[in-house]
Amino acid sequence: MPHIFDHAVTAAVLHHMNDDHTDDNLLIARAFSTASDAEVTDAVMTGFDGDGGTWQVTRAGETTELVVAWPGGSITERPEVRREIVALYDKACERLGIEPRPHA
Repeated sequence: MPHIFDHAVTAAVLHHMNDDHTDDNLLIARAFSTASDAEVTDAVMTGFDGDGGTWQVTRAGETTELVVAWPGGSITERPEVRREIVALYDKACERLGIEPRPHA
């Protein structure tokens, strides 16, 4: 069973991702969604656990759920969440042929 993070941790990460990293959500959704003729037009991170992140993805007016496993495997600690989201961003850039921005 995957690790479930405290509600405060989950709420803080989701707020940060959906307010400050909307472009990253879209990039991750475009890179990890199944192939389709319809372009991903919106992506909102809706949750995560120790095994991966979950996004609500919209294309052609249809909304689906996308679950992406953490690249480094299962996690249990709050600092690991950032590390794994950054790794997903980097992998998304690689898949899409985009130069990733530097990480602070």
